[in-house]
Amino acid sequence: MPAQLSMQRLQGVLEALLGPAGCPWDREQTPRTLADYLVEETHELVEAIRSEDPADIREELGDVWFLLLFVAMLMERSGSFTLSDVLDQAAAKMTRRHPHVFADVEFANQDALWANWEKEKKKEKAGRGPFEGIPASLPPLLKAYRLHSKAARLGFTWQDEQGVRRQMDREWQEWEQAEAAGDRESSCAEYGDYLFTLVEYGRRKGHKANEALDRANRKFLARFERLTQLADARGLALNNLGMDEWNMLWDEVKRADGSKQD
Repeated sequence: MPAQLSMQRLQGVLEALLGPAGCPWDREQTPRTLADYLVEETHELVEAIRSEDPADIREELGDVWFLLLFVAMLMERSGSFTLSDVLDQAAAKMTRRHPHVFADVEFANQDALWANWEKEKKKEKAGRGPFEGIPASLPPLLKAYRLHSKAARLGFTWQDEQGVRRQMDREWQEWEQAEAAGDRESSCAEYGDYLFTLVEYGRRKGHKANEALDRANRKFLARFERLTQLADARGLALNNLGMDEWNMLWDEVKRADGSKQD
């Protein structure tokens, strides 16, 4: 079925749900009440994308698409704007921000391209600070990445990786000093400073801290599940294991997946 017809079909489903004989729950929803569901479904979509499972990605894309259309339809019914307004504005914005694609403009390098991108955004959002476009509700590691990325585009960053490494060393030392002093508040603040700098070092290496940590989380969970299976097969209760037994099982799991590192 062509995408346009599929969109019309989904719109028809929503119109029926919101109609006089529709679903009581759906008819009670507002853009505000749908916000948390949208956040949840977006997280599920991200998880599906990172798992690289096409079937899951397709399903979760559909769930997010449904909620976006739901919000747009509610806004249209309130007289605020139409779905066409949303799509036209998005198309115009992307066209304007990509003059090297849609107009006869050339940029010398990627830095010049980003500089133009920031200039166009500043025109669109006159009077707003450079970081106001970063949502306050972003997960902290992703927010730190976005802050560093934005600051770097503006020219506020370390000159080279060595500068970032030196800053990381200083922040680590300050954290250890706060720990040694038994100052919990300062320790937390210094730990945050270290993480903030570490995010920038990873960014310069092409890594997003939130993605890297998510990968580490998933690796740990997968290994621990296999460890649990090994323990069950051998009649071992996890809460009765000594540290040597924990390490033995953990090393066995790591060898099984071919890893020589933690």
